[in-house]
Amino acid sequence: MSRNIPTINTPRVTLRGMRREDFERYAAIWANPEVVSHISGKPWPRARSWDSFLRNAGHWQIAGFGQWAVQIRGYAEMAGQAGFFFGSRGLGDDFDPYPEAAWLLDPAFQGQGYGMDAAAAAHDWFDRVVAGRTVCVVTPENESSLRISTALGYVPLRHVTTEGESVLLMTRKGPPV
Repeated sequence: MSRNIPTINTPRVTLRGMRREDFERYAAIWANPEVVSHISGKPWPRARSWDSFLRNAGHWQIAGFGQWAVQIRGYAEMAGQAGFFFGSRGLGDDFDPYPEAAWLLDPAFQGQGYGMDAAAAAHDWFDRVVAGRTVCVVTPENESSLRISTALGYVPLRHVTTEGESVLLMTRKGPPV
């Protein structure tokens, strides 16, 4: 399935397709220890960032959905990413077959509601265009991501240990009522 990547504008953020010129910023975000503190704890080397950057582009072409670059109104560079992907993490039949939601922002933009704005806009698009169950992974200590996932209608599925880290798998059957 091939799909053009839609641009989504909210009053505070724009979700847009990632561009080649976004890569330097993308790699810098993923190399930031504060960004990965609740993900793997290890900053990404440039090569891993490049693989992930290309995976994001490929998701749109293969699955018809993917992750957007998050751009904050008034700032030229991307501030993070939000959207969906198939992780194929080996976490079970109640998790792996479903699109996994994710949102991530540079620390300079965290704690100001931009993450919620971006994640909500991505989920609104998903609910209208793709629809169906989604899942997400949240580190229990990541209170801001837990608040966002709960506000979006995610509920706990189970705790697992993956890559040496205890995480909470969450599921969402559709938009919250």
